[in-house]
Amino acid sequence: MNETAERILREADTIAVVGLSRDPAKEAHSVPAAMQAAGFRIIPVNPVADTLLGERVHRSLADIPEPVDVVDVFRPSEQAAEVAREAAAIGAKALWLQQGITSAEARAIAEEAGMDYVEDRCMAVVRAVAGIRKERR
Repeated sequence: MNETAERILREADTIAVVGLSRDPAKEAHSVPAAMQAAGFRIIPVNPVADTLLGERVHRSLADIPEPVDVVDVFRPSEQAAEVAREAAAIGAKALWLQQGITSAEARAIAEEAGMDYVEDRCMAVVRAVAGIRKERR
């Protein structure tokens, strides 16, 4: 899975983060902030916030008006399958469940939709260990 995780990050530019937190002390805020600092475009998905990390927040993946490379999930494991369905519906290339999140159903949905899949891995750690950075455009 390490090879897949690194390839996803090397190929991706745009990451939609489902469950991006308003609380800077939470990993669901600090991890996307670290990815943004490394040059990735972060699109926050949160049901209550309006702006996070300087970006307009969308209520759902379906509300995002541009292509998404990776859907990064900071929601409980039992919600991952629904997020996987939404990610497939918008044509995301990959589904990434953050550390501590696993779902056999989400994996099956992602594979059926042809998406790359990573679970139970911290995106920021994989990025840092692999030394992946994006040039800002």
